[in-house]
Amino acid sequence: EVYSMQLKLPEYIDKPRENYLTCLIDPGVGLHTLEDMVNLAGKYIDFVKFGWGSGYITENITKKIEILMNKNINFWFGGTLFEICAYQNKIDDMVAWLKDKSVKYVEISDGNIELSHLKKLQLIEKLSKDFTILSEVGSKDATSVRSPSHWAEEIKTELSAGAWKIIAEGRETGLAGIYRSSGEVRMGLIQDIAECGINLSDIIFEAPQKSQQAWFINKVGRNVNLGNIAIADALNVACFRLGLRSDTIRFNDANLNTV
Repeated sequence: EVYSMQLKLPEYIDKPRENYLTCLIDPGVGLHTLEDMVNLAGKYIDFVKFGWGSGYITENITKKIEILMNKNINFWFGGTLFEICAYQNKIDDMVAWLKDKSVKYVEISDGNIELSHLKKLQLIEKLSKDFTILSEVGSKDATSVRSPSHWAEEIKTELSAGAWKIIAEGRETGLAGIYRSSGEVRMGLIQDIAECGINLSDIIFEAPQKSQQAWFINKVGRNVNLGNIAIADALNVACFRLGLRSDTIRFNDANLNTV
């Protein structure tokens, strides 16, 4: 006799999703590592970002893209690659290169280069004609602390210029941008952004550390968009969302559904 068990868990949202997004970062893992993870947890993964400029020099990048697309997982190349292209005046070459690889999503960022906000907005508007834009806000410099009003203004104007989602900078370490150097979430900043009338569903919060992932799921909600998730942590984030880890269990949650 075969036994089955059906737990009451929070509602799971199927793909394609506008929110509830889980975005992994590929730091340059091998094909088998990537394939094993998407076979294990593909239904819970929305995007894989090829970190920094690694996608440009990965010899088997086409095969990696095939592995992802076969599991209905989208991808994009890290914002550092965009910044290098912008700095070297290679944006048009970049566009042709991306189209050759059937890229749909492009990250626009300025965390490493001097790029006026007006120029950034112009690039968002220009590239949004051919791609879906993810625009990153926040500095990679842990000593740079921007005011909430600065964050809010950039987020609002970049969404208006044509960005689909805003990526809130946290780096792959979770020690800058929306975090203090200790890794603690700048809670006041997140609250102030929300109170400025910005819909937090328009933001992908980079949250590489498990404590950060739990904080956003508990405080913003299970549908929060999370980025810079380590490949090995895909199932961990799914467990956080579904209340299958101690950090996010809610035994008296009246909104549980059977999945």
